[in-house]
Amino acid sequence: MGQKAEVLERIAEALERLSPAPVSAPDFGQAEAYIWHITPDRLEAVPVVNRIDIALLVGIDRARDTLLANTLQFAQGMPANNVLLWGARGMGKSSLIKAAHAEVSKQAAGLVLVEIQREDLPSIGRLLNLLRGQQTRFLLFCDDLSFDHDDSHYKSLKAVLDGGIEGRPDNVLFYATSNRRHLMPRDMIENERSTAISPSEAVEEKVSLSDRFGLWLGFHPCNQDEYLAMIRGYCDALKIEISDEDLRAEAIEWQQTRGSRSGRVAWQYVTDLAGRRGVKL
Repeated sequence: MGQKAEVLERIAEALERLSPAPVSAPDFGQAEAYIWHITPDRLEAVPVVNRIDIALLVGIDRARDTLLANTLQFAQGMPANNVLLWGARGMGKSSLIKAAHAEVSKQAAGLVLVEIQREDLPSIGRLLNLLRGQQTRFLLFCDDLSFDHDDSHYKSLKAVLDGGIEGRPDNVLFYATSNRRHLMPRDMIENERSTAISPSEAVEEKVSLSDRFGLWLGFHPCNQDEYLAMIRGYCDALKIEISDEDLRAEAIEWQQTRGSRSGRVAWQYVTDLAGRRGVKL
């Protein structure tokens, strides 16, 4: 019996070493933003958030005003919706979320931004259990949210957004960006329609996730005037001196070499211009 007891004790000790220690919430007053990591579960503070001033986001006025109003409502303890920002790449979707967080934090203290990676969505329940009951209010942010064939991560998110016994904590709001309105490729939706036994049910299962966002904010490709206005706004804010004529000629040439026109392309041109003019960003 003594030998068996010793073996069982060693097994118990080994299992205890393998099991992760329970994660504890950090002091949320120490930082304005955190990143959720797993293996092991932890919230890592972000000392300086990578973002630009909201005034520099040109051509997205309606989306900006809607997101600001929704975020302020939430920060003040009022009802607010989960938000899906979808559309053209490089048009400021994730930049707007980070800028809106900074802007609203000036008016309502105690709003913390928490980023979760798409591949870590299966752990979102554990994260919410950590945030539930805290006095702080949290914007949970997932960038570039999308799902491919046989990707079941979306199921982890559905219950959080709308449904489940516990539901989403009152102090947590979910913001996501995606290039796809329904979070999955159109050809994948069409394939479901053509191959499933019950096509409408198969498609409904996939696209119903996007319906769980109370607000959809669409972002569309900018025209040339908006593109040039973005660059002029950046130059003025950063005190980069360049004539309108030179700016127009250089910016259009830059856009042509990239084969696209967006807020991201505008910023990349300004970065190059600042380097040539000896201006630090």
